[in-house]
Amino acid sequence: MSVRAPRPTTFRWLCQLKTAPYSYDLLDNHGRPSPRVLTPGAEHLATGQRFMTIFELVDFGPDDHLTLRMTAPKAVAAFGPLTLTYAVRDGGSGTTRLVVKLDVGEAGDGLLCRARRRVLAWGDLFMMRRQLTTLRRLAETAAAEP
Repeated sequence: MSVRAPRPTTFRWLCQLKTAPYSYDLLDNHGRPSPRVLTPGAEHLATGQRFMTIFELVDFGPDDHLTLRMTAPKAVAAFGPLTLTYAVRDGGSGTTRLVVKLDVGEAGDGLLCRARRRVLAWGDLFMMRRQLTTLRRLAETAAAEP
């Protein structure tokens, strides 16, 4: 997804995922609205930090990427192993490319697990699109402010 904001601004909004999911708040944030202003200190990253309640930060590069692994036991039981990497790349002409890679588990497990991975991938596409669109809008608004 292209974002009309500098890479550091876009990455800073990714750090906000520590505070909320920025998707459909009624579904995945217990009805609480995701913050529309930056949370002080959310940009200070360390492995092991919680993100979006059910994920843990396992790797990061400042202004580059965040890799999150689902670790909440109930979520892992419901969805299986899940790892996400959010990356920001230079898009040229003052834009940033925001890319997400979703790893929904390993091949070779049973029919039920394969079906769950497919459903999860399509369901997450729906949720992820909303999340990325929201983060793009917030980063672009922040970049346009004096």
